[in-house]
Amino acid sequence: MMERRMDTALLVLLMGHLAAALEVPLDLPQPPTITHQSPKDYIIDPRENIVIHCDAKGKPHPSFSWTRNGTHFDIDEDANVVMRPHSGTLVVDISREKADHYEGVYQCTARNKHGTAVSHNIVIRQSRSPLWSKERIKPIVVQEGVSLVLPCRPPAGLPPPIIFWMDNNFQRLPQSSRVSQSLNGDLYFSNVLREDSRNDYICYARFPHTQTIQQKQPITVKVLNLEAINDTMAAFYNDTDLFSEDPVDERKPTFLIPSGSSSSQTVLRGQVLELECIAEGLPTPEIYWTKVSGDLPAQRWSFLYYKKNLRIVNASASDAGDYRCGAKNKLGSVHHTIHVSVKASPYWISGAPRNLVLAPGENGVLTCRASGTPKPSITWLMNGIPIENSPKDLSRKVEDDTIIFTDIQMGSSAVYQCNVSNGHGYLMANAFVNVLSEPPRVLTPADKVYQVIKNHRARIDCAFFGSPIPKITWFKDSRSSTLDGDPYIQHDNGTLEIHTAQARNSGKYTCAARNMLGIFENHVYLEVKEPTRILKQPEYKVVQRGRSVVFECKVKHDPTLVPTMTWLKDDGELPDDERLIVDSDSLTITDVTESDGGVYTCVMNTTLDHDSASAELTVVERPDPPTDLELTDQKKRSVQLTWTPGDEHNSPIQKFLIQYDDSLHHRGHWHNLTEVPGTRTTAHLKLSPYVHHTFRVLALNAMGFSRPSFPSRMFKTEPAAPDENPKDVEGFGTEHDNLVISWKPLTGLQSNGPGLRYRVMWRQKAVESDWSTVTVSNNSRFVVSGTPTFVPYELKVQAVNDHGVGPEPDIAHGYSGEDLPVAAPENVQLVVLNSTLAEVHWDPVPHKLIRGHLKGYKVYYWKERSLHKHNPFHMEKLILMFSGNHSHGMVPGLHPFSLYSFNVRVYNGKGEGPVSPTQQFETPEGAVASRQVDIATQGWFIGLMCAIALLILILLIICFIQRNKGGKYPVKEKEDAHTDPEFQPMKEDDCTFGEYSDNEDHKPLKGSRTPSNGTVKRDDSDDSLVDYGEGGDGQFNEDGSFIGQYSGKSGSRDTAVGHESSEAPSPINAMNSLNSFV
Repeated sequence: MMERRMDTALLVLLMGHLAAALEVPLDLPQPPTITHQSPKDYIIDPRENIVIHCDAKGKPHPSFSWTRNGTHFDIDEDANVVMRPHSGTLVVDISREKADHYEGVYQCTARNKHGTAVSHNIVIRQSRSPLWSKERIKPIVVQEGVSLVLPCRPPAGLPPPIIFWMDNNFQRLPQSSRVSQSLNGDLYFSNVLREDSRNDYICYARFPHTQTIQQKQPITVKVLNLEAINDTMAAFYNDTDLFSEDPVDERKPTFLIPSGSSSSQTVLRGQVLELECIAEGLPTPEIYWTKVSGDLPAQRWSFLYYKKNLRIVNASASDAGDYRCGAKNKLGSVHHTIHVSVKASPYWISGAPRNLVLAPGENGVLTCRASGTPKPSITWLMNGIPIENSPKDLSRKVEDDTIIFTDIQMGSSAVYQCNVSNGHGYLMANAFVNVLSEPPRVLTPADKVYQVIKNHRARIDCAFFGSPIPKITWFKDSRSSTLDGDPYIQHDNGTLEIHTAQARNSGKYTCAARNMLGIFENHVYLEVKEPTRILKQPEYKVVQRGRSVVFECKVKHDPTLVPTMTWLKDDGELPDDERLIVDSDSLTITDVTESDGGVYTCVMNTTLDHDSASAELTVVERPDPPTDLELTDQKKRSVQLTWTPGDEHNSPIQKFLIQYDDSLHHRGHWHNLTEVPGTRTTAHLKLSPYVHHTFRVLALNAMGFSRPSFPSRMFKTEPAAPDENPKDVEGFGTEHDNLVISWKPLTGLQSNGPGLRYRVMWRQKAVESDWSTVTVSNNSRFVVSGTPTFVPYELKVQAVNDHGVGPEPDIAHGYSGEDLPVAAPENVQLVVLNSTLAEVHWDPVPHKLIRGHLKGYKVYYWKERSLHKHNPFHMEKLILMFSGNHSHGMVPGLHPFSLYSFNVRVYNGKGEGPVSPTQQFETPEGAVASRQVDIATQGWFIGLMCAIALLILILLIICFIQRNKGGKYPVKEKEDAHTDPEFQPMKEDDCTFGEYSDNEDHKPLKGSRTPSNGTVKRDDSDDSLVDYGEGGDGQFNEDGSFIGQYSGKSGSRDTAVGHESSEAPSPINAMNSLNSFV
């Protein structure tokens, strides 16, 4: 017996390739094949006509008949039943007969002269949604902390209803780890609380087939504590306490379902396994699950109802085993083991049997390979009749799940049925054996054009038929060789595949089908196209509301393909809005609104392929103003302000600005108070006294500030004494006998209360005297009269209001008014150093005689006349100013061989003091000047001077060009260019730079400056810069050079000579000046 089964298996293996199902053309004879039938379990809607489907094909076209509950169903005798033309489908009119009259088991038969096909059993059942039975449900009174189960028990429906709990307002009742619904629809409380009391616990059942909902009568639950229960029940039981024990204690968990320590459950393969554990306890237990014999199946399991339900979809044999659920709280734990068995209704191992087309004399096999748990039985039928009762056929042999055909002959065509069943279900399949002798034919249309995108897979069809089964051969273009091997793959159904198509694969292809009865050729064409590609993708955009945005989408495609550009928004169609403008390669959105935000996708489609690209549009705007301003934690000088932020419009809020309006002092003017980060919605505000505050808040994001929020309610702070005193207290005199005290007044916000005034205090410094005090209001200065001249004072100004005085003020210092000095410098002496420079000395005037702030000393000097006889008389008064407390100074720029007069006076902030006695001095004759006439009359000297003048002219032109270009001479170059640091005195009238006006040729250098270190050097003297006269404090020009300032008076002209004089210096004067230092 074992040897025989091995021979059968080898035969099946050898002939398996012959069993490939071929699609028989409908113009050829063939047994029936059922193409459409109603499901095995067919639940009908009693309000609609019943339609039982049964369609089949065959040649000739089959006829149909039905059985009902195993007996012939004569449709001609039932006026309510009609069979559709050219079909076996039944239509039952239920307008005259109830639908339940047609419940039963139906089976369709389709037959022609080549065989008979039968459908599976179709069980017709009417859907049902019965009403809940009327019942009176008494209120449930329970003690707080105990467990509770509210039963649902819906009426049996077909199919079963979906259960859920709601209240009178059709709102789902909240569920949690404490309260949840079980698989059978009951509502479980692990422990009840007082808030569980309500009178509208309603169980609803929804019947999906009829889309109807049925409602159970509401259940009332009253949860009372022990004392309330005794008071309530005593009225019914003669004031006797019904519950005398202590209140419900905390307890460890116990299972409400399932019961016991273990249970078992069976699930069918492919269905959903649902395991359930619900526990009670106080505190509420926590549920957890484990699989004892392994891990839970990945990606197929989930928890429902707060872990009380373990759900495994598409159950398989690997899901069998022991599952443990546990419940625990702080008092303990409990476990329950559920043993799961997985059974299986029959299922195909390698698919249902397939039709078999054989030529006379060929061999073939029909297989019906199926499995199940328990193992199913297999039954064969031929043309709907058990095979053992069918006519004998010597070419047919049945071996369990296999029928073997050997040397089959014409007339053996039939339809075979395979029925596989066990206790959980059955499978039934039809497969025909069609014995034909047909030459080859190709079913694919001739000259068909296949188009494919480059680098994609190409498949060229060659659907064929013939009996015996033809052999397929492919050729390309010249037919030089068959297409066999890389890059071509030929499939059993005749299709030729090119895994990665290239342009060279385009062309004409020929498919040839051959069998012993002939040959058939068919030509098709392949065109390989360039792919569609988006070259420029749309980019992410952030745009402010009200502006425009453009998404670009530039595409390249095969020129022979017609492209179609489509834009999507959030994977849906674009809104129908005229603001959205679609061009050939762009999408423009004008006047952008917030609703325009989202993901935009451009899709370029051709008949063969497509490409797409997406970009997001974020619409931003200034934030909406904050709302709901609220003041809390109110204190004397502070308050807590909270608010609700407005919509930030896709741009995060960076900060909030808090402003206030003081309706007491400055109504209608908003002041900035403080800022807080954008993540905060509260601020602790420190406030000043005596202010009527109204607050508002503004939000800032990258787009700017929001509109202000609506103002808060007013918050008034109480008055208080001033916290600060006036600043910038000063003391000075405007007359020789007064003292003016001034200060910066406080603002209304700084006043802290009504009646703001100032307590002004003063006293002489270094004199034992009391403070003099006066109180002033509405003023920022006070004048003290009758003071001694120029006396130091100590000053204080204190703020005062109706609620007290400010803090102790700091002491400031000042002086009373100045008067003119009353003494002249004494012991004035002058030393002539050379022909152009002299030094004057004097004794400083005593401080008490200056009667003011010492500003410095002035040396007045003027040239009486030149000692040369041919020069006319000339007089010009000049002033040298020496700031500070000096006792000597240099008098530069003198003319050689001249007679000068001079005097000295002190000056303060009020003016000059008396003049010292006027003295005279003479300057010696210069060394170079004695040879001046002789040199000047020499021809070679005149030529030299002309050359020097020309060179200087060229240099001046170059300087002028550079100055126009914005260039400056560096400080070092200027210092090198002027080695003689002589000073130009100032005119007495206007203090402008002037030049000496006389008719002599001996002129000092113009534009001379001191070196940058502020000193003038000579051979035998290191006099300080302050030894030279100045019109004020020394200054530096922007290029770093020093500007000396002198004063003088000239009766001839006013000429400004700067340190960059454009007049060329005289070489003779330069020699004289250099010689004066020798």
